[in-house]
Amino acid sequence: MITIPGSIQIRTIEGRHGPFVVGRLNAEIGEFTVKRGIEDFDAGVYAGEFTISRIYPASYVIGGRSIVELRADVEGIALRDIDTESEPEEAPTLVDTEENDTPVLPNEDAELFGPLWPLGEKVKLDPTVERAILRRQASRLRELGYRFQPVGRFFVVDKETS
Repeated sequence: MITIPGSIQIRTIEGRHGPFVVGRLNAEIGEFTVKRGIEDFDAGVYAGEFTISRIYPASYVIGGRSIVELRADVEGIALRDIDTESEPEEAPTLVDTEENDTPVLPNEDAELFGPLWPLGEKVKLDPTVERAILRRQASRLRELGYRFQPVGRFFVVDKETS
């Protein structure tokens, strides 16, 4: 593994299996496409130190052309400056309340989050779960009024939307 300074520009792409994030890492040793290690991040530009576990060529075909690119797998990120594009978030979707007027979330959330359930004010997702599940968890947390904190890589309850 190597650690290099640089900046990464992250954007969200709507794919056939749902939305996913992809990044463009610019460092003094080169420019790389990043798909692993940035799943929790929102669109924006992040500068800092990046720990890279693997650099490899990858290719794909689109529009009758074959594209070859250098990819990097990011294992860790130590951020310096954060410049994110914030999107307006929807209010949490809650089920009717019980007698004590406490909101109850659907059972699907308990299944989705597994051992992380019940959710607290601060939630750190397990990056070892399947990528599709990780994306669904992050999306659901945003729906519930959580905001991603890049420094520390966890979600917190957004006080502005609560």
